[in-house]
Amino acid sequence: MAENCSHDCNSCKEDCASRDMHVKPHELSKIKKVIGVVSGKGGVGKSMTTAMLAVTAQRNGFKTAVLDADITGPSVPKMFGVEEKAMGTEMGILPVSSKTGIRLMSMNLLLEDETEPVIWRGPVIAGAVLQFWTDVIWDEVDYMFVDMPPGTGDVPLSIYQSLPLDGIVVVTTPQELVSMIVKKAVTMAEKLHIPVLGIVENMSYVLCPECGKKIEIFGKSRVEQLAEEFKVRAVARIPFDAALTKCADNGLIELYEGDYIDPLFKAIE
Repeated sequence: MAENCSHDCNSCKEDCASRDMHVKPHELSKIKKVIGVVSGKGGVGKSMTTAMLAVTAQRNGFKTAVLDADITGPSVPKMFGVEEKAMGTEMGILPVSSKTGIRLMSMNLLLEDETEPVIWRGPVIAGAVLQFWTDVIWDEVDYMFVDMPPGTGDVPLSIYQSLPLDGIVVVTTPQELVSMIVKKAVTMAEKLHIPVLGIVENMSYVLCPECGKKIEIFGKSRVEQLAEEFKVRAVARIPFDAALTKCADNGLIELYEGDYIDPLFKAIE
């Protein structure tokens, strides 16, 4: 019996995977496009990519939001330099706005101490993510980027089924092992009929400070190969960049001037 299904799927002619189980957002929210940013494993730069996509969308004149669904590893507020806590009213929870007006909701915006660990089991985490969707008053949003938890477990599955994702952006690194794990995440999305809009290869290379040559520290780039395999046109390669790291660490991601994500976002548009 499938999750959220109240009947015996083996004896039912209806395909449960095709049923619309999406949950409506808060009645005061008007969200046009929802894009998940996913990875097969942690530590590949998924949250960084989410932040860069949001900044790029905002710079292009779109009303943008980030839903940080990585409940146990929320790093989005840190990159945007947001320390203000989210507040609630009788109507719902109000997201916190970044310096340029990007609306943010993250578990760290609700904790008194941002270093406090969230020691919850999967169903509770999934419930918290759903509340970020149903109880937060997002107002008008053109693009919402969802920083998904890594992997293919019950929490990502719940998000895929509950949120009306228009597509996903997959984040990977050049190592063959990571690429293999990414294929699992892409296959999961395909089984749930969610299109892959683009692939981002993070830590793709470093530029030699002397000659400007690209040095592929983790081996030859595999992003084009992955894109061809999954019939994805939009790709981006993000190098090791000290300026990017500094901006993220200091909460100034909105000041970063690199345009590595721009072509991918244009393709998504």
